[in-house]
Amino acid sequence: TMAAEIHSRPQTARPVLLNKIEGHSDAVTGAVLIPKEDGVITVSEDRTIRVWLKRDSGQYWPSIYHTVSSPCSCMSYHHDSRRIFIGQDNGAVVEFLISEDFNKMNHVKTYPVAHQNRVSDMVFSLETEWVVSTGHDKSMSWMCTQSGSMLGRHCFNAWASCLQYDHETQHAFVGDYSGQITLLKLEKQTYSTITTLKGHEGSVGALWWDPVQRLLFSGASDHSIIMWDIGGRKGRTLLLQGHHERVQALRYLQLTRQLLSCSADGGIAVWNMDTQREEAPQWLDSDSCQKCEQPFFWNIKQMWDSKTLGLRQHHCRKCGKAVCGKCSSKRSTYPIMGFEFPVRMCDACFETIKEEDRTALATFHEGKHNISRMDMDPSRGLMVTCGSDRIVKIWDMTQVVGCSLATGFSSR
Repeated sequence: TMAAEIHSRPQTARPVLLNKIEGHSDAVTGAVLIPKEDGVITVSEDRTIRVWLKRDSGQYWPSIYHTVSSPCSCMSYHHDSRRIFIGQDNGAVVEFLISEDFNKMNHVKTYPVAHQNRVSDMVFSLETEWVVSTGHDKSMSWMCTQSGSMLGRHCFNAWASCLQYDHETQHAFVGDYSGQITLLKLEKQTYSTITTLKGHEGSVGALWWDPVQRLLFSGASDHSIIMWDIGGRKGRTLLLQGHHERVQALRYLQLTRQLLSCSADGGIAVWNMDTQREEAPQWLDSDSCQKCEQPFFWNIKQMWDSKTLGLRQHHCRKCGKAVCGKCSSKRSTYPIMGFEFPVRMCDACFETIKEEDRTALATFHEGKHNISRMDMDPSRGLMVTCGSDRIVKIWDMTQVVGCSLATGFSSR
């Protein structure tokens, strides 16, 4: 039966585009799937909040079309209470309540002083009745949704770009434009900075926290993703490289141990995290090639002594050694360390790689539009993507996620 099941699956498993929602007149900065409903909520720079419900015709039509005073930059939707928080370009956060039939939306309150500049991300926590937000005024703030008052604020050295929050322990993870991630513990009137995570070479564009396995995933403008094992004693970090543009949306699917990531060029990747992976080595620094001992060009003394012309320093991605171009002329993928496209290897490491070591541990797909935000409903296998091209796309992801056979992953 196993073989029959494999053959009945399509040979090219990919995301299937179900619907395109058009109508926004500016970049769509947020889109979420409404659980248990054929519906999507979108917010846009065109200053509108729209709720789209699927009609019998199969098309999505707006059941709510609401205009606000400033371009919308992000949103947080809490389905159980049907409360929606909108972050705006002017730094304000606005709260609405959506009716049970998704046909009406009432203004609850405005939090005018959330930020001095564009709100970049936001989380509503029902447990504490807090709304936590980050902004381009280089700060994170948290406010009481009952009184509407500001509880606290923390300032960073760079624009705060994205946020995740652990509701149980009240820890916030904030990514910023310098490439740093700050972990903070929030209290009612006070807070403490726990640690900063440094690993990205560019601004952090997306974060995803999985409270079950206590894993933090970060994606950045350096095209890479890092998995931080926050719960583990060793503090393992795994590097995942396969995107060719800035990574702007992440979602970890706990049940199937798959990571879904989207980049600005429309790349959609599904990473198998249910496999033994290795940490990429730290890059070593050396004044000369650690293979042939030729000096690098800043090592003036050795160049003078040996009367040679200095070489450029490169690094083998597998062992981390500093090597010259001649000693690292070969390229290979090495998925177990997260390298899904060919990277520089020193000749010695290249020789040790077997064909089975090159087996991909991720699949890559074309979304064919700019993706700045994504939401996924794993129970239905649905994904929604949106971005600067003003189009919202709804995808059937059942061929690529949650089906261990289709992607060649071991079935659990």
